[in-house]
Amino acid sequence: MLPARAVYTEEHEMFRDAVRGFIKAELVPHFARWEEAGIVDRVMWDKAGEAGMLCPQVGDAYGGVGGTFRHNAIVVEELAYAGMAGPQTDLSVHNDVCAGYLISLGTEEQKQRWLTGMVSGKTVCAIAMTEPGTGSDLQGIKTRAVRVDDNFVINGSKTFISNGQHSDLVIVVARTSDAPGSKGMSLILVEADRPGFRRGRNLDKLGHLSSDTSELFFDDVTVPVSNLLGAEGTGFASLMSELPQERLTLAVSSMAAAQKAFDITRDYVNNRKAFGKTIMDFQNTRYKLADLKAELAVGWAFVDQCLEKHDRHALTSADASIGKLWCTEMHGRLVDTCLQFFGGYGFMREYEICKLYADARVQRIYGGTSEIMRELISRSL
Repeated sequence: MLPARAVYTEEHEMFRDAVRGFIKAELVPHFARWEEAGIVDRVMWDKAGEAGMLCPQVGDAYGGVGGTFRHNAIVVEELAYAGMAGPQTDLSVHNDVCAGYLISLGTEEQKQRWLTGMVSGKTVCAIAMTEPGTGSDLQGIKTRAVRVDDNFVINGSKTFISNGQHSDLVIVVARTSDAPGSKGMSLILVEADRPGFRRGRNLDKLGHLSSDTSELFFDDVTVPVSNLLGAEGTGFASLMSELPQERLTLAVSSMAAAQKAFDITRDYVNNRKAFGKTIMDFQNTRYKLADLKAELAVGWAFVDQCLEKHDRHALTSADASIGKLWCTEMHGRLVDTCLQFFGGYGFMREYEICKLYADARVQRIYGGTSEIMRELISRSL
């Protein structure tokens, strides 16, 4: 089970109990079907909103409970530990990424218009950064938003967009000027019912099978200038200011999923027998699991430091990058080691360790690859 940690109070643990109850009642009965379908039911969003699991950091002025990011982290941890990588990704993008941009950059009118719906689940939000051919190179995006009178006309395409199929609102990263590099980038809010907005296919993935991951297309999509999120031309700076929280979220999710892989492996080797004794009786098994337990303890300690810093608005880009790099890389090593103990059964999708293995791989890619994290950390040396 997830370890008890001093970073959380009794009130946080009460919230955790509610999240666990929601997962058991509303997600577990449907999860296998969602994995097969490659997407969750849209009604999941309404139920998550009713249960208080959406944007818990949003204040009561917009329908939220006024929590802190630690409440968001609890949602991430419980979904990841339950093996719900698909719903966890969908909710994290909505809760931990998109809501952060609206809270930090949105006008009062924008917050009133959209945050309330995001809290209730009536408005599902996505953020459209990545484009075909750009990957980690955000400065290379080609989607353009041209000012025409009091509107922006948007043309371009995006890919690997979480919540792409269910989204009602998309934060689009687009070029609004010919300024080179990052200087001409802006964030624009696009409602999914705008003419010219199209959803492409729901992408088939290695893991996170029930996560809604799509292509999006913008063909002369016209939105009012009032849909600009933040100041024009400051989109790249806004992305850089919000990405540390996203990377902390990924570190948290990797820790919880790694803990689950360790726990089920420990139970398995204590019961599985070979050569007349349990797998745990072999020194090789005990020593490898001892190493994994030590890595988990170190990872949780650093993540909790980052959670505490983030609540004080003191989390640096370097610390978030360290957390994302170390925790996701450790996650990958750990789940690979754990799967080996299951032998051939570990390669079967009916075994949870197989799903955890597949789900782990993307953690080192999205939100900034491990190579990008190393580059960011090196800048602080």
